[in-house]
Amino acid sequence: MGQLETLAAGVRLTITNPASESTSAFGPGVAKLCLGVRDHGSLNASAKTMRMAYSKAWRIIKDTESSLGVQLLLRDGAHGSTLTEEGNLILDAYLAIQDQLSAEGQRLFSEYVS
Repeated sequence: MGQLETLAAGVRLTITNPASESTSAFGPGVAKLCLGVRDHGSLNASAKTMRMAYSKAWRIIKDTESSLGVQLLLRDGAHGSTLTEEGNLILDAYLAIQDQLSAEGQRLFSEYVS
């Protein structure tokens, strides 16, 4: 059992729109892009920190916005981007829920393997 105690349980949260036919969701990648926009003030800078092409980041955000029916970013051309009020709310909720799920997942894993 000693080796099992060194393992970690991972839980991945996604936020979807059940009414949408799209499979795009707000998950870890979109959350990381949004955090980068919050920290760096642009989607381009956020994409660069993730070693992702800006065009791919743009497509991911647009697909997610379309699927959720919510605008996540306000774009100001050469001046960068900011999160919308809804984008901030979704990101903050996502991060809080993800933290709680991760902690609970690890607690449950430890309980089951001990």
